[in-house]
Amino acid sequence: MNILFVCTGNTCRSPMAEAIMRNALAERGVTEITVDSAGTGAFEGSPASEGAYLVALEHGLDLSAHRAQRLSAELVGKSDLILTMSAHHRDRVIDEGGLGKVHLLGTYAGRKGEDAVVNDPYGASLDEYRITYDELDRLITAAIGRLEAERSDGQR
Repeated sequence: MNILFVCTGNTCRSPMAEAIMRNALAERGVTEITVDSAGTGAFEGSPASEGAYLVALEHGLDLSAHRAQRLSAELVGKSDLILTMSAHHRDRVIDEGGLGKVHLLGTYAGRKGEDAVVNDPYGASLDEYRITYDELDRLITAAIGRLEAERSDGQR
C-alpha cells in the first residue's frame, strides 16, 4: 500500500505527517506500506520549513533530506490512499484522478467539519508548529488504527 500526504507547499504539514507516519509504522514493524508527500503548489526541491524541521527534531525525526514535490497525476496514480490537510487539497487530488482514494486526514481519522482541517503553520511561531505536529500525531495515530482495522477486516 502507498500512502500520500498532501498540503500546499510540501514544506510543513505533509512532510511532518510523512515522517510521523513512517516512524509510527516502523515502530509497529509494518513494512508493506510506503509513505510519501506532495504539495499542490510546491516549489520542486524546496527543503522542509525551518519550523517543521526543528519541531520534527524535537521528536527525534529528521527532515533534513526532505525535498518538496508538486502533486501530479503520476503521484496520485501510484498512491492507494491520499490524505490531505484541507478540502481544497482534496479537490486538487480529485482533479488529478484521485477520486475514490482521497480523504481529508482529519475525516479519515474520525473528525467532522472544521475539526477535520489541519491548519497551516507556515510563517508562524515555533509553538504553532508544535501545535500542528501534535495534531498530526493524534490524527495519524487514529488513521493507523483505522488502517489496521480495515486490513484485519480484509484478511477475514
